[in-house]
Amino acid sequence: MAYTILLLHVLLLAGLGVLVLFFGGVMRYMFWIFIVGMAVVTVSAYLFYRRLRRQGQTLRDTLRSPMFGGRAVEISLLGGMAAIRLGAPEHDTPHATLEHGPTARLEDPETARIRDIAALAELLERDLITPEEFAVAKQKLFNN
Repeated sequence: MAYTILLLHVLLLAGLGVLVLFFGGVMRYMFWIFIVGMAVVTVSAYLFYRRLRRQGQTLRDTLRSPMFGGRAVEISLLGGMAAIRLGAPEHDTPHATLEHGPTARLEDPETARIRDIAALAELLERDLITPEEFAVAKQKLFNN
């Protein structure tokens, strides 16, 4: 047991040494890391701008296209550690309901029955319907 504890301490010290070397290297080359990162961002922005110009569009036209239709565009870097959101939506409703009204969705009949029975049971618990009315409504649901 003592050898295991000693070995774990040695591994811990070795891990700390590696971390110090890693972060020391990062700090030593921070300027170059920043320069390379900025170069990558600049080149990608230039390529995006050139592609827009080739298609005869502007960034404003692209963001106003029906594809984006009232939705926000979020650009995230490093897995979401740095993010920017452009064009926040005015409404919290989905895109389909903004222009065309509510969309019809198909629902499983069994799911609809369960939902309706749960609503009936809640009405019965609140004494808003009688047990006889509950039984009649439940019978109608199962006969459909």
